[in-house]
Amino acid sequence: MTKSLICLTLTCQTLKENAELCERYAKYADIAELRVDFLTEDEQLEVRKFPSMIRMPCILSIRRTEDGGKFNSSEFSRTALFARALAFADRNPSKNYAYVDFEEDFHIPGLEDAALAFGVKIIRSLYHLEGPLTNIRERCLSMRKTGYEIPKIVQTPHNLSDVTNLFKEAEKFNDFDHILGATGILGIPSRILSSKLNSCITYTTPKETAGNLISSGLLDPVTLNEIYNFKSINEKTDIFAVTGNPLRTPNSILLQNAGFRSHGMNKVFIPLNSTSIAESLQFAENVGIHGLSIEYPFNREILYNIEELDTEAAEINSANTIIRKNTRWVCYQTTVYGFQQAFTQFIGFPKLHKRKVAIIGAGAAAAAIAYTIRLMGGKACIFNRNQIHAKMLADRFGFVSAPLGIEGLNTLEKYSDIIIQATSVGMNNHDEPSKENNPIWFYQFKGHETVFDIIYTPEQTALMKVALNAGCQVSNGIQMLKYQNYRQFKHFTGEDYESSNLINKSYR
Repeated sequence: MTKSLICLTLTCQTLKENAELCERYAKYADIAELRVDFLTEDEQLEVRKFPSMIRMPCILSIRRTEDGGKFNSSEFSRTALFARALAFADRNPSKNYAYVDFEEDFHIPGLEDAALAFGVKIIRSLYHLEGPLTNIRERCLSMRKTGYEIPKIVQTPHNLSDVTNLFKEAEKFNDFDHILGATGILGIPSRILSSKLNSCITYTTPKETAGNLISSGLLDPVTLNEIYNFKSINEKTDIFAVTGNPLRTPNSILLQNAGFRSHGMNKVFIPLNSTSIAESLQFAENVGIHGLSIEYPFNREILYNIEELDTEAAEINSANTIIRKNTRWVCYQTTVYGFQQAFTQFIGFPKLHKRKVAIIGAGAAAAAIAYTIRLMGGKACIFNRNQIHAKMLADRFGFVSAPLGIEGLNTLEKYSDIIIQATSVGMNNHDEPSKENNPIWFYQFKGHETVFDIIYTPEQTALMKVALNAGCQVSNGIQMLKYQNYRQFKHFTGEDYESSNLINKSYR
């Protein structure tokens, strides 16, 4: 397993700005890559002096537009720019470029000879932006014309299976330095787990300039180090992941990795974007992932792929956690625990004593909540736009159902002791309350209602704002998220989380 260096990709328009970023992120990066194609024309003329302006080794890159860069002048001009940057080598190697990035089809003997003579390592690159490659080892070997070049292959995956194949290919060789990676959000595992690709370099970008490389999906160096604990990842690191499409809970990543660090565990929790749970399981089995947190839309689909599940997962017909035990996966459901702990803490008593509860929604979260409300002795009505789904869920737990809209208003008023919002409506929406961000926009709060919204971003949803203005007791879902992650951590590690990394967000 190769230990990867962290490279800070620099895309500012001036050398001074790039040098300032190198200084700012010096403790997080091992080397820098100067993307000359982002510099202004005047700054490009001064590119030779950049290595003496920073305190880390530097890669010289001038990326063409067809390779995803910004350099659109002639190859003659680019060759001259490379020559200017490499000319007049200093006796002090720290004042010269440590690496130069030439594409697979760019062969200028004079430049190659100069680089070798001056001790500049040549990275030989192939940017395959149309999709994945196969036979990567053979391709890398063909790129090592002199035997000294470091082959670099960056590809654009169409799906998670393409990333899985990249890891499979990387298992075939670690006998020479190479750089492998995949772009976009699908490719994030290839950057966090670059050591498992035996890749000698992984690339990052500062937050300040992340917008310059939108399609790359590069992480910033602080996140890579402080969230994913990158420099501690080794062959003994246990890997866990969260998978969904799209992923919506970065707080889960923060929580799990913080828990691993606080317990001194050699484990990492990574995001795994995927279009199907089958592809997520394929990646997990090939890369050696020990456990997965399952997000929408895979919570029910996962049950068709795994035979062994706990009582709550079977009862609710969904799962949000799976653990690898020997040669099999086992499903768990931690939403019930998360909701019950947070909800009981919020209302202040463990039993509902037949209080009437309105559950808004009929998805996997609503099913877990309905299960819990039954355990707590409450009476509930399931409100949903799709009345068939509402009735199916209600019948399963002995509740009633009603349409979510003005036609269900009278029923909602009867079940308004406690209102639990269990849909994604209002998530990441900071606008004033409206039909679009408040699922019960038609309801007039009286002030006696207790309102629990499972959404935690924003901290106050549109629904919560309306309820607060009427004098209701309200809470968001941050505590629910915390507790269900604590239970997942217990499944992952066998240890109690015992942490207060998240502040209790409850509004009264």
